[in-house]
Amino acid sequence: MHDPSKKMPGETAFAVVLVGLSGFLLWQAILISGFEALSSPGAFPMAAAFAMLVTSVAILIKTLRLRERMALRFFTDVAPPVILAMFAMMLGYALLLKPLGFLPTSLLFLTVSIFALRRRGLLWSFGVSLASLALVYVIFRLVFTVLMPSGVVPEGEILAWLGNLFSGGDTQ
Repeated sequence: MHDPSKKMPGETAFAVVLVGLSGFLLWQAILISGFEALSSPGAFPMAAAFAMLVTSVAILIKTLRLRERMALRFFTDVAPPVILAMFAMMLGYALLLKPLGFLPTSLLFLTVSIFALRRRGLLWSFGVSLASLALVYVIFRLVFTVLMPSGVVPEGEILAWLGNLFSGGDTQ
């Protein structure tokens, strides 16, 4: 269990990043329309970013006052192997998405990550991945018509074939 009176590894760096990000967001909110009136388009983003900045500064001050933990084990406390493996898989997903496309890349990523994290059979992981991907595809591609990288799968031809199949094969 974490002792709240002692600082966790990376806690100070995270608090500094929060302050920097909040300051950047406040600056961007001010650039929307300046500080003209409470009804201006940038008023709500400025208020939200200002609240973020104030709370992140408070968190940073509290974090700086905490005592350091005695022993820091990088691969246990900061980056355990499972986190590093998932990071590597996400990086691979990002690199393969454009050349292979959404469907094969997502199926590969889901199958490998479910297999690695769940420790069930490869066939079970593939089945869960395929079902999940089918659901995501139907919701985002067919219902909301979100375009996804096509890559090596001839998605347009498959959708046209399915359209013909369900319309009775009438091509005129």
